[in-house]
Amino acid sequence: MPSSPLPPLPPLVEPAPSIPDDERARAARQIRLPEIGDAGQRRLFNAKVCVIGAGGLGSPVLLYLASAGVGTIGIVDDDVVDASNLQRQVVFGSADVGRAKSTAAAERVRALSPHTDVIEHRLRLTPANAADLFAPYDLVIDGSDSFDTRYAVADACADLGVPLVWGSVLRFDAQATVFWSAPPTGTPTTLRDVFPAPPPAGEVPNCAEAGVLGALCGQLGGILVTEAVKLICGAGEPLLRRMLVLDALGSRIDEIPLAPPDTGPQIGRVSVDDAEALSTATILDVRGGDEVAAGALPDARHVPLDDVLADAESIPVGDVTVVYCQVGPRSRAAAHALAAAHQNADIRTLVGGYAAWSARINR
Repeated sequence: MPSSPLPPLPPLVEPAPSIPDDERARAARQIRLPEIGDAGQRRLFNAKVCVIGAGGLGSPVLLYLASAGVGTIGIVDDDVVDASNLQRQVVFGSADVGRAKSTAAAERVRALSPHTDVIEHRLRLTPANAADLFAPYDLVIDGSDSFDTRYAVADACADLGVPLVWGSVLRFDAQATVFWSAPPTGTPTTLRDVFPAPPPAGEVPNCAEAGVLGALCGQLGGILVTEAVKLICGAGEPLLRRMLVLDALGSRIDEIPLAPPDTGPQIGRVSVDDAEALSTATILDVRGGDEVAAGALPDARHVPLDDVLADAESIPVGDVTVVYCQVGPRSRAAAHALAAAHQNADIRTLVGGYAAWSARINR
């Protein structure tokens, strides 16, 4: 169910007075887009974007930011290149194994876009240093893969009022949205409005444990850069107050509206380790049919997310109803719709979704 269109946002960045002639020639096909044009290209050249992580998401993000002509790119990463990274981290080559990711990625960006000022931040981002790090930047793109880092990034961006282009990928599933605590129009939405706290340690597997499709990282990275370009240039409708959910196996992209903060009923959470709660609850699986065929919780009833969003009132619920999807975003959207339609019902989500359940039973 698509959300109502937002009013146009003003460009995030003022245009640079000019750009070098060779940069103009390199960006000629992009400048021809009326939504960007000469002024938009000069805005991109004047923009300062900080990328968190030079990994599976950060790699395509860095390459497409550079190719778009972004003038200043910050790279935050304290890791070194491992051979297992090369399956999805396309900014690196085999010769980079063992090198600092920030250094190798910076070299690749400079080779692709000689006029881009690349700033290496070879450090571990923490709540203590995030705000000072982000202060000079216009926009942050989070491609990190740890919950501690994600929440440190999101909290700092919320405090500074800096827009955060956010993405997440695991196995064949990905999500993308834009969080912004101080948009010029519309309702502020932050990570904690959607996910108030990170899940307990170990409940959601990481990419090393669960795997990830490399091509999906590239697909999502392109979406994240598109959102950044739109915000910088003031073009189109950004992903504010809505989240894209990509299902690579089913070749589907769903849009989930994000509820404004502090509105509607509170949604509870159930851990995959809480056998008693799961044994007595009505369990709803809101994933696609192909996902359900690959595995599901015992006694779960399949009700696709689209059906829930289209007519939540017609979906039967129990005294306690636990909703789950593959990882979490779809179940939260379904749970909010069900709670609004069944106001006296106890609606909860399964922390980490089927991915966490599968990891638990395979321990």
